[in-house]
Amino acid sequence: MTPIHFTFSTAFLLGLSGLAFHRTHLLSALLCLEGMMLSLFVALSLWTMQLSSNNFSLAPMLLLAFSACEASVGLALMVATARTHGSDHLRNLNLLQC
Repeated sequence: MTPIHFTFSTAFLLGLSGLAFHRTHLLSALLCLEGMMLSLFVALSLWTMQLSSNNFSLAPMLLLAFSACEASVGLALMVATARTHGSDHLRNLNLLQC
């Protein structure tokens, strides 16, 4: 395993562990998801550059577009839950409540 692969796999695993163990606020969960998506984007971009192929050059741009959409939807949901529930604590959220 090269140091570059180790770095990006470590960044992804840190985001995953942060998402799994430190879920007190919705914003921290969204930041962990965004860190995971950015590590995947950089790893996929470097992989495409190493292959020197034009066939896979669209995949990093699609991943970046999806991560931007995920971030905007997550922030909109956070604003909506902060308005309805008064805070962004995940323990106060109830999925059955409208």
